[in-house]
Amino acid sequence: MKVISYQDVPLEDVNVEGASLAQIRWLISQKDNAPNFALRLFEVGVGGHTPYHSHDFEHEVFVLEGEGIFVVEGEDKPFKAWDVIYVDPNIEHQFKNTGTQILKFLCIIPHDKPKVKKAINPFASGTANNC
Repeated sequence: MKVISYQDVPLEDVNVEGASLAQIRWLISQKDNAPNFALRLFEVGVGGHTPYHSHDFEHEVFVLEGEGIFVVEGEDKPFKAWDVIYVDPNIEHQFKNTGTQILKFLCIIPHDKPKVKKAINPFASGTANNC
C-alpha cells in the first residue's frame, strides 16, 4: 500500500542516449511491492524528447499536461493533454514536446520479472465494462 504526493517521489533525469530535457518519477514500482506493473510520470521540457527506441513490451500513456508529437515508426502523430496513447511492443517510438510548457504524461509498463501476487483483489473477479 502506498499513498504519497507525486511531488515527494524523486524527479530523476532520463540518462539514456537520445533523450533531451526528459525526467521521470517512478510513482509505483517493484520497490513498492507492485507485482506486475510500474507507473511512471514523465516530465519533458520545452523542445525536449524521450529517446527514439523500441522494446518487447507495451506502453499505456495518459497525457496530463502540454502537447507534443508521438513519433511512431517515423510517422508524426500530434497529441495534447487528456489524450491516451497505446504503444505496441517492438514498435520504434518517441515523445517530443512541441508546446510552450512542460509536457507531463503517465506511462504504465510491465515489470521485466513480475512477482507472484500473494493476495487476490476481491474487486478484480469477473468482468466489468468489457474489461
